[in-house]
Amino acid sequence: MKRALVLGPGGVVGTAWLAGLAVGLRRTGVDLAAADLIIGTSAGAIVAALLATGQDPDRLATLTRSGNSAADPRTLTEVLATLQDPALEQGEKLHRVGRMALTADVPSEQTHLERTAALITARDWPEQRLLITAVDTESGEPALWDRHGDASLQQAVASSYAVPGLYPPITINGRRYMDGAFRAGSDADLAADMETVVVIEPLGHLYPSGAPLAIAPDRASLDAFGPHLHDMSAWEKCFEAGLRQATAAADRIEGPWNGTD
Repeated sequence: MKRALVLGPGGVVGTAWLAGLAVGLRRTGVDLAAADLIIGTSAGAIVAALLATGQDPDRLATLTRSGNSAADPRTLTEVLATLQDPALEQGEKLHRVGRMALTADVPSEQTHLERTAALITARDWPEQRLLITAVDTESGEPALWDRHGDASLQQAVASSYAVPGLYPPITINGRRYMDGAFRAGSDADLAADMETVVVIEPLGHLYPSGAPLAIAPDRASLDAFGPHLHDMSAWEKCFEAGLRQATAAADRIEGPWNGTD
């Protein structure tokens, strides 16, 4: 095992950007799906599942849906305030956020699982090594899902992007799990033993991993994102922004990724 791909969180706009970037990189000769290990967190879990199961993220180019009427804006605001509270230790922050996730007024688990199934289409875990992150709503402890664990692929991905106040936590083996981004951002530490690690982080402009081969949105991509991470109406322009940024991204990672540098 030599190459790892780490795809980080970034909401709806980050998902679209990641998909577009992956498509654009493949067109330039950088096949992210060739990684020996793929790690996906939140938005990154969706695109990671597509790549690891041999699908073309290009099919997400025109996935559009307006608005987020099912969101619980009060919970979203409380979650953000809790995570930014300097008086709270990290464990207490996650404990409180977990309680909020469990009581938020959002669609059902079944609805969220069906949405996930439509996004990733694949039902079975791939043979390729794929890790999906989530966080236990009660304990605040991280969970790492793979094909040897208790979660189906759909459950794993759905739990990883279960943003409190937007989507419900997912029940797996009697426990409920929420957004994997609460573990450690893009989770680049999980690939520490790999020789070549490419980290693609939609929120890298805010929370950079510091990885040597890290790609974050450029100015034009951030303009496409707009002010709301979960704005479905921005999907197509974010996909196009990722597609456009792929040329510059390939200049940075093509040599190490393809073993020519």
